[in-house]
Amino acid sequence: MCRALDSLPITCLERAKELKALFGSLLQKSDHSATSKSKKNDKPKLNVNEPLTWKESFDKLLSSQSKSSRSHGLCLFRAFLISEFSEENIAFYLACEDYKGTKSSKLAPKAKKIYDEFICSDAPREVNLDHTTKALTREKMEHAGQSCFDLAQSKIYTLMEKDCYPRFLKSCTYLEVSRKAKSG
Repeated sequence: MCRALDSLPITCLERAKELKALFGSLLQKSDHSATSKSKKNDKPKLNVNEPLTWKESFDKLLSSQSKSSRSHGLCLFRAFLISEFSEENIAFYLACEDYKGTKSSKLAPKAKKIYDEFICSDAPREVNLDHTTKALTREKMEHAGQSCFDLAQSKIYTLMEKDCYPRFLKSCTYLEVSRKAKSG
């Protein structure tokens, strides 16, 4: 692991080591075991070349998932954000994605919960948004529709894409996982 990670709290380091071990073991599986029929309760396997696609674009990283599981790339990216103390960004982005699929009758309480957790000035997981975006989002919440967080979500997406994602691609964990994917 990187020397800079030595200053992180032990819980973050332990989680990062767990994810590193998970991805390392998944990448070491032979092609035979990856193509064998899986049982109903088996966890989906990581496609050996999947980590290489994460470098193509931020969208590929976020959407690198099988139908029956959460994204392996997204999990690794989230662990990276935890190590950088900026996990609230991906948590907010995913909460907005979930919000878009919410039934109309439940939009208002869910919108308030997201706003209180991520946007208001004393939010426990406050994301880095400018005053104007916060104000516009607050106004849109008065008539909570499925698009009331679109502007804020777009700003956080851009922040992650331009700032966090390039650092993730240079991280020791990603470089090791992609190296293992290249070597098969």
